[in-house]
Amino acid sequence: MKKYIEIEYEVFERLLLGKCVEGSLHRDKRSGKICFRAYNRLSRIHVRDKLVKKLPWGWVKESMQRIKVFGSFPKDVGPARMMGLLEDHTSDAKDALIDRELIEFC
Repeated sequence: MKKYIEIEYEVFERLLLGKCVEGSLHRDKRSGKICFRAYNRLSRIHVRDKLVKKLPWGWVKESMQRIKVFGSFPKDVGPARMMGLLEDHTSDAKDALIDRELIEFC
């Protein structure tokens, strides 16, 4: 037994290009035919964060709306040394932001 599925022409073109099409199958209440409704999702252009400076224990990055500071420290250094590393990391991140402002506006 053959069953036919109604799809829109734009969806068919996407399938011919080899693209994946997400959607839902349902039975039309009026005609009783099986229809495919594609999800019309907007494609998001993924903008990568711009690296401001690579730090010894992490990095400073700039996105469209935020400045991101990441730090990762080994556990075996001890709490006192880790607090010192954290202060050094914070001051390095601040210096990187100052350098970025100076380069950008001068």
